[in-house]
Amino acid sequence: MSDAEPTPSSSSSGSEIAAPVRKRPKPGERRVQILQALATMLEQPGAERITTAALAARLDVSEAALYRHFASKAQMFEGLIEFIEQTVFSLVNQIGERESADAATDSASGTRQAGKVVAMLMQFAEKNPGMTRVMVGDALVFENERLQQRMNQFFDKIEATLKQSLRGSAELSGSATPSVDVQVRASVLTAFVVGRLQRFARSGFRRLPSEFLDASLAQML
Repeated sequence: MSDAEPTPSSSSSGSEIAAPVRKRPKPGERRVQILQALATMLEQPGAERITTAALAARLDVSEAALYRHFASKAQMFEGLIEFIEQTVFSLVNQIGERESADAATDSASGTRQAGKVVAMLMQFAEKNPGMTRVMVGDALVFENERLQQRMNQFFDKIEATLKQSLRGSAELSGSATPSVDVQVRASVLTAFVVGRLQRFARSGFRRLPSEFLDASLAQML
C-alpha cells in the first residue's frame, strides 16, 4: 500500500477550498430587508394576502428568522405604516416651512400649500405602489383591525393639515364663513386623495394618481 496515492488531510494547507462565509447582516439591516421585501411583494398587481411563509421564502430565511425581528406580521405592517407617516409628514413640514413666509400677506399661499401637499401624496404613491395598498387598506383587509384604524388616523391628520393650510387663505379672502369653507374644501381634497390612491391600487397601478392633477386641483381650489 506504500505506492497508494496520498489523500488530502485536514491538516494540509493550500489544497483545501474554503467554504464561502455568509455575511451576517448588521444590526437593524435584516429588519429593513424584511420590510423592503414585504413592500415589494405588495407591488404585485392582484397580490393576495401575503403569508409569512411566502415572505420568508422570498428572503431565503426561515419564518423563525422573521420573528426574531418582528413579534408578528401585524408588527411588520406597522413598520411600513411608520415609514409612510415619517416620510409624508416630514415632507408636509418642509412644504409648510417654504410657504409660511408668505402666509401672512398672500391670500393664495394657503391654497398653494394645500395643493402642494396633495401633489406630494400623489408622487409618494406613484413611487411606492406597495405602500399605496397599505394606505388605502387593501393590504390590511385580513390583518389586525388596529392597522386600518392607524391609517384612518393618518388621513384624519392629512385633513387637519389641509384645514390649517387653507384657514389663512379663507380669512384673507374675506369669506363670510371661513371655518365652514375650510372644512368643506379640506374634506373634498382628502376624499380626492383617497379616491385617486384607491383607483391607482385597484387598477393594478395603471391609473396614475397624478393624472390631470393640475386641472383637478384648479377645479377644487
